[in-house]
Amino acid sequence: MTLDDLRVFVAVCRAGSLSAVARDLGCTQSAVSQHVKRLERETGVSLLERQPRGAVPTEAGRVLQDAAADGIAGLDLALRRLKDLVNGDRGSVRVTTGATTVRHFMSEAVVSFRQRYPKVSLEFQTEYSSRSCFDALTANNLDLAWITIGGPVRGIEQRPVADLPWVLAVRADDPLADRLHVEADDLRDVRLIRPPESSTSGTRLDAAFNELGVRIRSDTSVADWDAALLLTELGLGHAVVPAVPGRRVPGSHGPLRLVPIPVLPPLSVGWAVRRWDALTPIAREFADTVARSCAERAADATAS
Repeated sequence: MTLDDLRVFVAVCRAGSLSAVARDLGCTQSAVSQHVKRLERETGVSLLERQPRGAVPTEAGRVLQDAAADGIAGLDLALRRLKDLVNGDRGSVRVTTGATTVRHFMSEAVVSFRQRYPKVSLEFQTEYSSRSCFDALTANNLDLAWITIGGPVRGIEQRPVADLPWVLAVRADDPLADRLHVEADDLRDVRLIRPPESSTSGTRLDAAFNELGVRIRSDTSVADWDAALLLTELGLGHAVVPAVPGRRVPGSHGPLRLVPIPVLPPLSVGWAVRRWDALTPIAREFADTVARSCAERAADATAS
């Protein structure tokens, strides 16, 4: 049993396909299969169940997958830390984020960080949901994931950075545009542009509306908050979005108005890592820089 055997096996479990892993590794499907067969010979159990559309781990396979994934992630992190100790301030920070995260939460922090650590490489990998960020964090050699804070996730530690109040985005000529805030009843007859139901923020929003007894009318779904604002600006509906740090609420966004919805509980966002105490010093410094920047922008918006 080799480390490569375990890496390939974990990759197959996540991809659900031997051929997909073979393409990623630039080898044959037979070579991938040999890694799995070697593990099965040494463990004495079947680890994968072949299906018409791919392969899934057996019960024994899931046990080995969980243990191997944790071990590989820990080893990769240790190797990264050793490399950074040797390189000093020439290390790297690898982050997985949503499509608009860097612009809304990290732009000023990235500039500040690069000025202080010009030799450190910042690498960003885009994902489109907190769930996919968690998967990327555990599957790849990444340091940090920016996520919507949610329930416990096995093998992941979460740290809140900001609580974002929800606002209703409306056109400036909308009857609700001059309101200081809107209540749940104001939204009953409003057609909303909403985030995907599979997203953590969309799930939170649905749960909050259900608790308030509000049935939402929506026939438009978007991948991110910026797209929702753009469609609102084009007159295709209204959008309930989180107020990102630094954006004044109540406030304007070009031809849009952002009206607070105080009855909705804020959306908590922040960092996720495999282990905070195992982060490299330079990755921890980047995480802290982003947190400070968010706090400063929120304070400036409140003061103005």
